[in-house]
Amino acid sequence: MPRFQPHPERRPVLVAGASSGIGEATARRLAALGHPVALGARRVEKLTVLADEIVAAGGEAVPVELDVTSDESVISAVAAAQAELGPLEVVVSGAGDLQIGRAHEMPVSEWAAQIDVHLVGAYRLYRAVVPDMIERRRGDVVFIGSDVVSHPRPWSSAYVAAKYGVEGLVATVHMELEGTGVRAGVVRPGQTLTGMGMNLDQQATEGMLNDWIAFGLARHGHFLKPDDLAHAVEAMISLPPGAHMKAVDVEAEGRLTSQTQS
Repeated sequence: MPRFQPHPERRPVLVAGASSGIGEATARRLAALGHPVALGARRVEKLTVLADEIVAAGGEAVPVELDVTSDESVISAVAAAQAELGPLEVVVSGAGDLQIGRAHEMPVSEWAAQIDVHLVGAYRLYRAVVPDMIERRRGDVVFIGSDVVSHPRPWSSAYVAAKYGVEGLVATVHMELEGTGVRAGVVRPGQTLTGMGMNLDQQATEGMLNDWIAFGLARHGHFLKPDDLAHAVEAMISLPPGAHMKAVDVEAEGRLTSQTQS
């Protein structure tokens, strides 16, 4: 009977969305652990700076131009990453941005663009890397999801719909990958302090937050740090072959309460 292969000593990683936020933190953490890392994003100048910093710290990293809304860009980026680092053992799908608005007010093009980035982009990446992983009978694909799947938020219908789609994709490929040695998992962040959404219109943002409060969706003002999610990705891909961490939910703790004197 075939046995699960142990993780190879060299496990190259491609991180999509590595120019900032969770993707950048994940790339830094995995590089510090000894993974050669291909940094994928549209903003190549930021990737070049990050790669230089990782190399200066003793790691191995290369910048790779990657636009997950383009089939050609995804295929080219995967090929470039593997030419530089070798066959990809780990892929982290974390590319994304955020546009907000009430569902009946958003332009259709903006709504559809969110689906293209967060859902179709994740699928493009999966489709480009998994056949080779199945041939090698090992590999990890980690999707960055969101807690909006369990707690949908007003003004974010496109983002919520896309993340629901990611969950459906992951649930399906869990079944399709069984017996191949390839694992897929989803990390679901709660509210996280990243650059995503920082360019939003202030008035729209205030309206959104007021609606979140009205529905009990903004319980406290604490946010996760991107590195908190990088820890979750690390845990998922570090699990020995033969075991499968399918999903990890990561939420920010609320404010500590004062201890009462007895």
